[in-house]
Amino acid sequence: MAKRSHHELLVVDGYNVIFGTPRYEALIDEPARGSRDHDPFDRARELLVSDVAAFEQGRYDPVVVFDAAGNVNPDHPELRRAGVRMIFSPTGVTADTVIEKLVTECRHEMREVTVVTSDNAIRATVGGIPVTRISSAMLAHEIDVLDEEREVDVADRSRGRLTVEDRLDPETLAKLNKLLGR
Repeated sequence: MAKRSHHELLVVDGYNVIFGTPRYEALIDEPARGSRDHDPFDRARELLVSDVAAFEQGRYDPVVVFDAAGNVNPDHPELRRAGVRMIFSPTGVTADTVIEKLVTECRHEMREVTVVTSDNAIRATVGGIPVTRISSAMLAHEIDVLDEEREVDVADRSRGRLTVEDRLDPETLAKLNKLLGR
């Protein structure tokens, strides 16, 4: 798949957002006893990636970076879902290091980048031109706004489903009914 380098890069500090936002934190599962295959973060990661895909709306090239340390399976490959690239830091490398590397690459390319994190160390390290910083809470707020707008759109569309009969004025409807023998 071709890289969309003309878009601003959106880098999301995955676990920082998950642990700092009730929307995602509520989806962290307790591991089942004796289960080594169960990843307690699956549902939270899936919702975050889905939300990032909705948030980016063609404005960004989105990347969500997860720290592989502590995952059930630390050897996750780089994945892409719904247009969102997911990077799991290699074993022994923090997500912070991966984020800093992505930002440095953007600076060298003179490419704009937005970093979503509430981690003060990362915010201080990656700050400056051409980097925009968004807190985890602000991303969650924007996602809530998108959800509300989507609900309004769905409600508007369901009310907008009129039959041909509903759209006809009473006089035309009476004439049509007469022609149909009703």
